Amino acid sequence: MRKPKQVVVLCGGLGTRLLPFTETLPKPMIQCNQKPFLLYLLEQMSEQGLREFVLLTGYLGEVIKNFFGDGSQWGWTIHYSNGPIDWDTGKRIWEARSLLDENFILLYSDNFVPFSLDKIIKIHEGNQTALTVTLSPKCPGNVALDSLGIVSKYDNNRSESILNFVEIGYMIIEKDKTLSFYQSSECSFSRIMERMVIQREVSGWVQYDNYHSISDPLRWNLAEQYLNLKKIILIDRDGVINKKAPRGEYISSWDEFEWVSDTRIAMKVLAQKGFKFIIVSNQAGVARGLVNLRDLEKIHLNMKKELLNDGIEILDIYICPHHWEEDCSCRKPKPGLFFNASKAWNFRLDKTFFIGDDPRDCQAAFNAGSRSIFIGDILETKNLAVEEMPMHCFPSLIEAVPILTNFFDYNTDYDYN
Repeated sequence: MRKPKQVVVLCGGLGTRLLPFTETLPKPMIQCNQKPFLLYLLEQMSEQGLREFVLLTGYLGEVIKNFFGDGSQWGWTIHYSNGPIDWDTGKRIWEARSLLDENFILLYSDNFVPFSLDKIIKIHEGNQTALTVTLSPKCPGNVALDSLGIVSKYDNNRSESILNFVEIGYMIIEKDKTLSFYQSSECSFSRIMERMVIQREVSGWVQYDNYHSISDPLRWNLAEQYLNLKKIILIDRDGVINKKAPRGEYISSWDEFEWVSDTRIAMKVLAQKGFKFIIVSNQAGVARGLVNLRDLEKIHLNMKKELLNDGIEILDIYICPHHWEEDCSCRKPKPGLFFNASKAWNFRLDKTFFIGDDPRDCQAAFNAGSRSIFIGDILETKNLAVEEMPMHCFPSLIEAVPILTNFFDYNTDYDYN
């Protein structure tokens, strides 16, 4: 298949749950951190190389068009398909069909989802379905997924226990195959999807990170906090903050803990610039009986106290205490701990870095949708897949300080709440 170049956004809804704010603004133009929510969506797509947009407008569509114009201000191309307020989602897509590429990305204008174009394309190409949709775990949900990644059931009534995912948009659509399922243009797109699911023409890509919506005031507030850039750096412990124990051994007491001096200096410089840290660390020594969990907590308590004396704040520490044979979801290179941190501190993984000294750290960052910086010899990463390679490699964290500060310099409004 041809890699999608076009993004289509459903922008026609009334946004009644956001009244009175939507009396004069269409829902996609609701402000988050002094800019429209829709702008965040288009910027997110643009960062992944998608710069051609079709906006399917309805209610107060002129407000959207007046703001975005033809998109040239951002280096984009934007076309519009405007229709009456009472058009359903399926109708909007059908009426815009002459503007649509042979395949495209379809978004809802009220959801912001951590998204990887390459990852969803891999599922889409593998299953060769007409449509691949992004899913999030939720029970009750409206989607059941089989072992091959094909959607086996789609039901917006959420009436069956097997429905343990919810569909959140961010879908790849093959235009001709999908339009062939229309029996009438007067229908919702969810009804089209129901027909496609029966014919096994819908795949699902599961996004395990949190997603956000502006569908009601409470969710809007959380989305605004999430979209506000935070100066948070994720960092490994052993080999980065402290020197590693010999292979097969573990740091089991504070007496054995030895600082990596360059890292401590670098963290202090970063802290002076407003950065805070979250530690993400594998600690299989707990499961192996070589590290007592209470002793591990004492190590971390002493570590945090000493760092705080230097003005370095550790917001949180996430550890995987499991044995590698347990196949848990939190042991790096799996990304479970990253998702836990993102949900707890409400920050975007794609807008931060993970600092590690093991190739598995780079893999974990990729799996989580985060950027990575490798501390060590770049030759140690030679067996990584291209997409897993770190963005930068340095002999010590000190050399990474300019990269980290430059990345965050464009936004000065930070929020840790």
